[in-house]
Amino acid sequence: MPDGDGARPASQPVRDAATLILYRRRGGRLEVLMGERHGASAFLPNRFVFPGGRLDPADYRIRPATPLSPVSLARLGRSRRTGPRKAAALALAAIRETFEESGLRLAVPGRLPAVPPSPGWAAFCADGFIPDPAPLLYICRAITPPGRPRRFDARFFAAPAESARGDIRPSAELDKLTWIRPEETGDLLLPGITQYVLAHLAGWLEPAAMDDPARQVPFHFMRHGRRQLSWE
Repeated sequence: MPDGDGARPASQPVRDAATLILYRRRGGRLEVLMGERHGASAFLPNRFVFPGGRLDPADYRIRPATPLSPVSLARLGRSRRTGPRKAAALALAAIRETFEESGLRLAVPGRLPAVPPSPGWAAFCADGFIPDPAPLLYICRAITPPGRPRRFDARFFAAPAESARGDIRPSAELDKLTWIRPEETGDLLLPGITQYVLAHLAGWLEPAAMDDPARQVPFHFMRHGRRQLSWE
C-alpha cells in the first residue's frame, strides 16, 4: 500500500482487498513472511510486501471449515458496510491470495464444494482441503492514497505460520519470498503502510491485545491531501 500523493488524477475506484501477515518466532524473535513484487507490476513494483490482493465475488461463495474468530468479527463489524458476510469474505480473500502468491495454505481436510466458485478456489481445494479462517486476527486497515494507478481498501490480518500448510514458492505476483525480522527490513523498499505495520506488529500480537474484541484498529487514509489516522 503506497503512501504520499501522486501526480495522477484521483479517479481510480477503491476496491476492497485483504492482506495476510504470517508470523513466527525463532529464538524468541518475531519473523514475518514477505516477498518482492515484480518490477513489471502496475501496483507497488519492486516493493517488499505481505501476500494479499483484491476481494473477489467468489470469496463470498466458498464455504470455510470454520468461522472467523469472534474477535476479528467484532473488530471488522465496526467498519462501515462491513457485516459478518463481508468480514468472512475478506478473511477468505486473504487466505486465497496468500495461497496464490506464496503456496502456503491455511486449510484443513474437508468436504469439497461440488463446483468451486472460481479457478482460484478450485486450485486451493484441489487435493481435499478447505479454507480455515479461524486463526486470522484483524489488525489494521488502509486505503491507497489518490493518484495511484490502482487503489485498495485493504484489511490486514495476521496468523501464526503454524496454521499454514505447504512449501513456500514464488509466484507471478511475489518473488524472493522469505522470513524476515521486522527490525531487519531497513534496507528494503517498503510501502509506508508496511513500515507502520512492521513497527506495531509485536504490540498487536501481545496476548492481551489479541484477545480483546474492543481493541480499536488503526485506519489510514488521505483527506484533502493530508494523511489521516483514525481508529475503528
